[in-house]
Amino acid sequence: MSSIYDRIEYLIKQKGLTKKAFCEQLNISTGNMGDWKRGKSTPGTHKLIEIGAFFHVSLDWLILGKSPAEVVRENGGEYFSAPMRQLNGHTEELLPEEVKYIEEYIEFARYRRMKDKDTSSE
Repeated sequence: MSSIYDRIEYLIKQKGLTKKAFCEQLNISTGNMGDWKRGKSTPGTHKLIEIGAFFHVSLDWLILGKSPAEVVRENGGEYFSAPMRQLNGHTEELLPEEVKYIEEYIEFARYRRMKDKDTSSE
């Protein structure tokens, strides 16, 4: 898997989703997905964070393809490793405001996913 798109496509298949369902759940246009596939563009930072949180994978793996066996988790484990609250696989400590921002974003992504599920079931 040489590109971000290849890794996203792999994750979509692993989760048993269609590309359309994935796009709907994360509010991504199919046109953007097509641009990612053709290499015309890549997901923005916020979307990469959302995709990483959705699939429970590290941004290192999603962006760079580093160590997929270590970072692709099916059980949805913690993104931060306790007690140092560092990103998995990193040795530098995050600043408290960085940790807070990432935690808030992950909670926001979970809220949106839950809200989207509630809206689609009506």
